[in-house]
Amino acid sequence: MIRARDLHVALGGESVLEGVSVSVDAGELVGLVGPNGAGKTTLLRALNGTLAPDSGTVEIDGADVAELSAREVARLVATVPQDTGLSFEFTVEQAVEMGRTPYVSRFGRTTSADREAVREAMERAQVAEFADRAVTTLSGGERQRLLFARALAQQTPALLLDEPTASLDINHQLRTFGLVAEAVADGKAALAAIHDLNLAARFCDRLVLLADGEVRATGSPEAVLADDALAEAFGVRTALNRDPAVDAPLVTALSDEDE
Repeated sequence: MIRARDLHVALGGESVLEGVSVSVDAGELVGLVGPNGAGKTTLLRALNGTLAPDSGTVEIDGADVAELSAREVARLVATVPQDTGLSFEFTVEQAVEMGRTPYVSRFGRTTSADREAVREAMERAQVAEFADRAVTTLSGGERQRLLFARALAQQTPALLLDEPTASLDINHQLRTFGLVAEAVADGKAALAAIHDLNLAARFCDRLVLLADGEVRATGSPEAVLADDALAEAFGVRTALNRDPAVDAPLVTALSDEDE
């Protein structure tokens, strides 16, 4: 579904991605992990077509992104960003309607299919109850669900998420990943940049470890978190155990005092 092969990206004369290849199948959630500055957001931008790589190819559902218009790409992949970019007094419903932009005719008219897609997206993301509220009045968790609803309204086969739980409390972290899990269960291919290694291990089918613009490890959460590349990437020793409460890998960073 999502296929990136040998991506190279340089920004401001500095190499950001060096030969990165990743793949995500339909019905799969892959976590993109790595330290700050590893190139995670740059990779997501290359995948959604907002940043053209210097070399390499990106395919979404078999289509080469470089050969598509922005409108065509937006019908294949939706992105849930870190920042809403919505500072005007839009209502929640109006903001979710923006997800239908790739389908709206040149006359700007929405159809019954558009309205149904928006209604369903708001219900699934649990934002329908405050559809008429201004976006600027929402809490962090509500705002994140709004962004997810907008992505669902695009009705794309692929979904990209950039730190979807950043700055959220535990409750909203779990709710956000619950929404992602539902979308993946419906057959979407999802790639999420995730800061919290234990959240990534708990919810993702596979992990891709990115460091210094290169893929250092890829595989099951257990395999990637046990790889020596993890400690090298983050510059800290780690211990891998299993969380009996949720039956998932649990990684702990160790200091010199823990020796």
